[in-house]
Amino acid sequence: MFETGLLRGKRVLVTGGGTGLGLSMGKRFLELGASLAICGRREEVLKQATAGLEQSAPGRVAWHRCDIRDAAAVDAMLDALWAEGPLDALVNNAAGNFIAKTEELSPRAIDAVLGIVLHGSAYVTVGCGRRWLAEQHRASVISIVTTYAWTGSAYVVPSAMAKAGVLAMTRSLAVEWGGRGVRLNAIAPGPFPTQGAWERLVPRPDMAKRFETNNPLGRPGRHEELANLAAFLLSDGAGYINGEVVTIDGGEWLQGAGQFNFLRELTDADWDEVRKKKGK
Repeated sequence: MFETGLLRGKRVLVTGGGTGLGLSMGKRFLELGASLAICGRREEVLKQATAGLEQSAPGRVAWHRCDIRDAAAVDAMLDALWAEGPLDALVNNAAGNFIAKTEELSPRAIDAVLGIVLHGSAYVTVGCGRRWLAEQHRASVISIVTTYAWTGSAYVVPSAMAKAGVLAMTRSLAVEWGGRGVRLNAIAPGPFPTQGAWERLVPRPDMAKRFETNNPLGRPGRHEELANLAAFLLSDGAGYINGEVVTIDGGEWLQGAGQFNFLRELTDADWDEVRKKKGK
């Protein structure tokens, strides 16, 4: 299925592409022939990621420092990308999340997650879509959501709100833009370990093990499994898939809704430690 030239000729932008799943997906897209652009807020991270990626794909990787919460910055980045020709695909991967008792969240904490996940994804998607439609350019969008976009989950309420909004955007625009050549789909991953996310979301080692194996397959996902799914959905071979959300979680959500409901087991002392870590 995954021939070397599966994505040849496609220019793909991955938001939050300097680390974690975004970096893994970008690497796979390059292996399959795509040209890649990554963006994020930290310049040094983007430079390091690009240097690593270019070892196997010289000349086919570009990076752009961009805070996608800033609509003007997003527009400037897209102008710079389009100066070299239109993108063919967008992966909304950038995210922010942390665990907290919801009654203790400040407005600023809520806005921090909504700004990146919901507003940022909307800014980039609409910015790309406006350009694609004006040029009658066929393109594809994948947004990384989560199964609690439809089940909800305790202790990560702003993320659940934001991911639900991104899923609604995906399904809505799939209808509005699908007949004009722009497909939109989403992927809902289960536990795919990344260092940054695990430090923020899983406060105890024993919980990490449970989080990773609490599914019928009894294991966490491998990055290449998600990257292969994303590559397929971006490929022309998936040209009739539009407005769909594909779950890749080993059957976790079917087994028990709400990924972070297990945090009910945290003691008050555990929550004190979480707050101390957030304050560092």
